Amino acid sequence: MLAFQHTDYLIALAAIPLLLLLYFFVLNWKKKTIKKIGDANLVTEMIKNHSPQKFALKFVLILIAFAAGVFALANLRSPKGMEQVNRNGIDVMIALDVSKSMLAQDVKPNRLERAKQALGKLIDKLNNDRVGIVVFAGRAYLQMPLTGDHGAAKMYLGSASTEIVPTQGTVISDALKMCYASFNTKEKKYKAVILISDGEDHDEGALKIAQQMTEDGIVINTVGIGSPQGSTIIDELTNQEKKDVNGNTVITRLNEEELKLIAEKGNGSYQLFTNADELVTKLDAQLASMDQRTVTENSLVNYKYFFPYFLMLALFLMIAEFFISERKKISNLKMTVTSKTTFASFLFIASCLFPVGTKAQNDKALIKKGNEAYEKKEYDNAIKNYQQAAQKNPANSTAQYNLGNALYKNNKADEAVQAYDGALSNAASNADKAKAFYNKGVVLQNNKKLPECIEAYKNALKLTPQDEDARQNLQKALQQQKEQQKKEEKDKKEEKKPKDDKKQKEKDKPKDEEKQEQPKPQPSKLTKQDAEEKLKALLQQEKNLQDKLRKVNTATSAKPEKDW
Repeated sequence: MLAFQHTDYLIALAAIPLLLLLYFFVLNWKKKTIKKIGDANLVTEMIKNHSPQKFALKFVLILIAFAAGVFALANLRSPKGMEQVNRNGIDVMIALDVSKSMLAQDVKPNRLERAKQALGKLIDKLNNDRVGIVVFAGRAYLQMPLTGDHGAAKMYLGSASTEIVPTQGTVISDALKMCYASFNTKEKKYKAVILISDGEDHDEGALKIAQQMTEDGIVINTVGIGSPQGSTIIDELTNQEKKDVNGNTVITRLNEEELKLIAEKGNGSYQLFTNADELVTKLDAQLASMDQRTVTENSLVNYKYFFPYFLMLALFLMIAEFFISERKKISNLKMTVTSKTTFASFLFIASCLFPVGTKAQNDKALIKKGNEAYEKKEYDNAIKNYQQAAQKNPANSTAQYNLGNALYKNNKADEAVQAYDGALSNAASNADKAKAFYNKGVVLQNNKKLPECIEAYKNALKLTPQDEDARQNLQKALQQQKEQQKKEEKDKKEEKKPKDDKKQKEKDKPKDEEKQEQPKPQPSKLTKQDAEEKLKALLQQEKNLQDKLRKVNTATSAKPEKDW
């Protein structure tokens, strides 16, 4: 199917009517000038060798050359098809501790930010691997399922904070379970976990789940961040040192022993965070040493371009116009040409030869600047460059797609959705459209717009049915929608539930009437023996209850609740 790559250039065709008006203006000007020179018959005799037909022909050639040049700039093309590329890699799940203890500043600026920086560098090195992210504190959440889109992975990683998980604590077992569930259970290898935490409040269940994961071929590497000496926690709300319930300053310490045990059970290695580059190098080498699986993927569409043909046509017509004389006869070998026309011809040839590469270069340069700003988390600057690239070339789907990512990162969800829609309208391949639909679904899902989110995931799956990430997110969104509908139905039922008329009537009764309806005390029919047995049973029940409460208090006192 033929299509123009740069449709914005076609606007230049609107200049053709203006050129026609200019042509007729010149003809009219010539007629008026002849009348001003002198006698009309004399002037006609003087210019009898001039051919108006050839003048018109030269103008037509220039007009066609102009149109051909515009088509060359718009770059007419047709898709050849998809290329299949083999990728060797593994699946890597990143489990990141986002509990408030990670705000400790024994690692500058704090544990969490340094962990995110190191993981971002690691993701850049996992070229052929799929990456997923789990964040955890008192509970674990799947931040991003396994995907080959490393740009999206870094975006989700950058958004991780202590506020993303409402329940505080450090339940590593839940994080490992969530990573476990994210892998393909049919495969017994090609899977690894990178767990980075300070190990605070570690639970014993983590060792059991680590052993189970190892049996299924999953390698668990742990990274300890912090110091054994510990550090205070700066509360983000008050900017003061955090206190416990007794008013004592909280000191959070790195629990290396527990993290080492998990790595040992997980058949992996433990690394103490000291230098980000050194840590990334070691982890990358460890992952690269694992068995790799080969996955076949479709690359971008290849195109056949037709702009050289239009460019050749424009050049041929300009050369032809150059050699056509406006004289009726040529008396000698010396040809008469209009210098202005010749100069204009060469100017147009130059404009046809160079702008294509210049436009493309400008687009790419702006996108590159935007990417650099995005990596530096300068999202406003990234948005500015992406918008400029999109303005220069509205058909550039990459600019629109990257713009959507930057806008979402800058908490402009609605604008991000619009940018993804722009990318969808200009995407040349099903793969590009599927990525735009997927990211659009993620943004909508995070903003609780479930119907639109579900529709976006469905469209992504229609284009790429093998996309497990989209399938998992679709299932999650459908479940959320189901739960939301149930809640709404429950709320409606409660709203329609009639008031307790009986209680209201009893409330409105006079006191005398209430006294009349009170039952009269009945004499006890229990024997003395029966009464003693019942009393004995009640005392035994109370004793059992007290023993139970004592055991619960003893168990909870060993591990007091914390909010960090």
